[in-house]
Amino acid sequence: MYQRLRDLREDNGKKQSEIAALLNCTQQAYSTYERGERDIPSKVLIKLADYYNTSVDYLLGRTNNPAPPAP
Repeated sequence: MYQRLRDLREDNGKKQSEIAALLNCTQQAYSTYERGERDIPSKVLIKLADYYNTSVDYLLGRTNNPAPPAP
């Protein structure tokens, strides 16, 4: 479900542990997000969207446009 999280992380040359540190969680917890085994809290989705300069809708697969929303 969250393949885009993995793709974005890998495209940016980051390790799971680095993103987990950004989110203040363990690498294991972050890994469950990427595998879709655990729902991602909205605060985390927003933080990831801001970090990757994209939209929450893109992360969730609701759009294929990775551009962030207009201000």
